[in-house]
Amino acid sequence: MEGHTVRLALLLCITAAASASSQTCDPKKVNDKPWFHVREMLIGCWTSFVTEDQLEVHILNFADMQSQGMFALEMINAKPMNLILMSAHTVYCLVNINADVNIHVSNNSSIVMHGNKYQDNVHKHDIPTQEEELVKWATQKFGGVTSYTTIRNLISISSTGTTGTKPGSRHCVLKSEDALEKHFMEITTQPLAHSLLSCSPQQPKNPADDTELHIINIPENASISNVTLRVDIKKIRVFLRGPQGTTWIVLNAQYTQFGSNNDILLPTQRISPLHTLTSDNARDVQRKALEVFKVSTFTSYTELRPVNPTIILVLGKNDDLEVTNSTLGPINSSTSSSPHQMPLLMQLYSSPDYRSPLDANTKVYSDKRIYAEISSHTFGDIALTIKVISCFVYSKDSCPVVKELPFIPESCSSKSCPNSIRLSFSLDQLQELTSTTWDLECSVKLCYFEKCGDGGKVKVEVTQPCLQPPTPPCFDFGLPGVLGIAFGGFLIGVLLIGALWFIKIKTGYPTGLDMSTTAASLPGCPCSGAKRQPVSNNPSPSENSSANASIGSTQSTPTSSMA
Repeated sequence: MEGHTVRLALLLCITAAASASSQTCDPKKVNDKPWFHVREMLIGCWTSFVTEDQLEVHILNFADMQSQGMFALEMINAKPMNLILMSAHTVYCLVNINADVNIHVSNNSSIVMHGNKYQDNVHKHDIPTQEEELVKWATQKFGGVTSYTTIRNLISISSTGTTGTKPGSRHCVLKSEDALEKHFMEITTQPLAHSLLSCSPQQPKNPADDTELHIINIPENASISNVTLRVDIKKIRVFLRGPQGTTWIVLNAQYTQFGSNNDILLPTQRISPLHTLTSDNARDVQRKALEVFKVSTFTSYTELRPVNPTIILVLGKNDDLEVTNSTLGPINSSTSSSPHQMPLLMQLYSSPDYRSPLDANTKVYSDKRIYAEISSHTFGDIALTIKVISCFVYSKDSCPVVKELPFIPESCSSKSCPNSIRLSFSLDQLQELTSTTWDLECSVKLCYFEKCGDGGKVKVEVTQPCLQPPTPPCFDFGLPGVLGIAFGGFLIGVLLIGALWFIKIKTGYPTGLDMSTTAASLPGCPCSGAKRQPVSNNPSPSENSSANASIGSTQSTPTSSMA
């Protein structure tokens, strides 16, 4: 009996240990950041200022950009604005703006722009580089500043097409901000090099308690004082643990429950520490969170060691996080001779092996497929890829015709065409048109790590041979032809009549043949006056003369025959 009791107690202990173990998890390094996105809080401002002529004034300061790095500036749908660009390093910018965007840079600016179609919209000034002085200069120049944004390690920035003002003050007061809160632009940057560990327990969640619990732990040896947390999920629980002196500044925390060993600063109140936890061990922090909220499991555990003093954590589902895994490497290049435009070249070929280039004076046939290669001249070591957006042909006659030309991308290895793209097309749709000389023009984009800017257009002249349609055979219906046809018809008629008379002479009337009707239907034959005779099924007279007599008496006296 005592042995059974001991075994039962041991089994209960093992079960309890397994249950306790399943409530925790060991964090591991992750790359996809399933629950949190980490970014920096940088200096900036956002106001309601616009100029008297309704122009916005925006300042973009590209801080800590990699030397000779590259980014894309997409402002094609932006509101009318004065855009001031600043960078302490030499960077290359793929520019795509509209006519209402005026770019202002310093006289010795190290920003090299490519693809800009509005060169007259770029203005150079003696601009200070210090932040406060730059705001003062812009205020004196334009009357104020709509926004000042500091961006580190930029990949791309684009306008959303909305108004760039914010209700409130018209004065730009620089302070730490989350640049991604500015709805009038979309910013994509490199991920910060933070050490991030994460895990989730394997124990299934209790259906009766559907509220998520997320745990954030910053170890004791991390140098951090203020952490901003933005919660994009409603009705959740969050346990925050950090070194002594850490303050958690929480934004838009709707229906969220908090627990922490640090101060929590909400938009309307400050919550003092309610719990004591000196250990930063992952399992200790997880068990403490379960104890505080009186639940059996949690949704996620995240352990963070920030490398920047001011950061913002965005808590949301993985689908909602705008996280990019792109990494821009250093670029070693010299300044292009034409910094505003990337030179492009399109070469035509007659075969898919791209070994037979077509001369500019060579005529191409509409029924033959044409192969083209579009290449860019690199500047330095920048590796750009080309994407063809559309191709059109324009007739060079007095009456212009424009037609879109469908194309098929052709495969090409990176070694064969490192800075080019290949495609093919056919001119068969031009066969029915009269023009023989066309301008072939393709619009392209230049891309760097999936971020693209307008690359302009590339054009080549295409000449077709004059293809005359086949001449249909002609029939001569003059007087000799008419007489020939008439004589041929007369001769055929005579031969047919002769054949019929020959048959009659040899065999008598053929069965079913009415000679008088046939003769009447032939041109030039007199109508027969003989009375139409009934068709007989009896032998011919030459075969049986007595039968003929019997037939005659039957025809003359039908009633006596019936009797």
